[in-house]
Amino acid sequence: MHITPDVRAAFAPTGVLRASINIGNPILASLDAGSDTPRGVSVDLARELARRLDLPIELKVFKSAGESVRAVTDEQADVGFFAIDPERGQGIGFTAPYVIIEGCYLVPQDSPLRDNDEVDAQGTTVVVGRGSAYDLFLTRALQHATLLRAPTSPSVVEVFVKEGADVAAGVRQQLEADMAARGGLRLLPGRFMEIRQAMGLPKGRSDEAARFLSAYVQEAKASGFVAEALERHRIEGVSVAPAD
Repeated sequence: MHITPDVRAAFAPTGVLRASINIGNPILASLDAGSDTPRGVSVDLARELARRLDLPIELKVFKSAGESVRAVTDEQADVGFFAIDPERGQGIGFTAPYVIIEGCYLVPQDSPLRDNDEVDAQGTTVVVGRGSAYDLFLTRALQHATLLRAPTSPSVVEVFVKEGADVAAGVRQQLEADMAARGGLRLLPGRFMEIRQAMGLPKGRSDEAARFLSAYVQEAKASGFVAEALERHRIEGVSVAPAD
């Protein structure tokens, strides 16, 4: 991929590639135990992009998807890692997805709910992380159930238990970890949504930069870079999105 000065300037108008990292989704990134250093597949992708562009990098770490989205939309960051969503697409230009993640429902062990289709009912309260892909999707999809928004995705089950809600919605791996830690909970079978996780630039950056980023993501999938990053960080239950 040829890199022109215009492409480099479009990616980093400040001279530094500012990458928005959401540690609210443990599949993508988390903080190293005992330090504030972020690690994960999105961090690896950001660092490799900066290396290819021959740019210094600044990792801007956020605890929620909503904060990470705002940073790129408001051009306080130059690139980020997001679930593709039409509302977010108003301010962010997405690449094709690099991984596919499952969104699932968690319920108390004694819940009468047995199927995902039973969740959207009058009187059912669903807890979701504010501004997450699940929040955006369920805001559009649920017609009868009530959404209760936790501050972040990792705090969903805590709020769900504290409030005595009916359902918690989120990333399968996060829900499985909370279920194992707390007990008395179970996942509904299957998934209620498929999350297509992509890279993105602020809308308005050059078409050349957008094409470069799209080509970078495709190459990262085809070369095995994404699969190797997932394995290195021991992320299971996630599939690499097909290369176009």
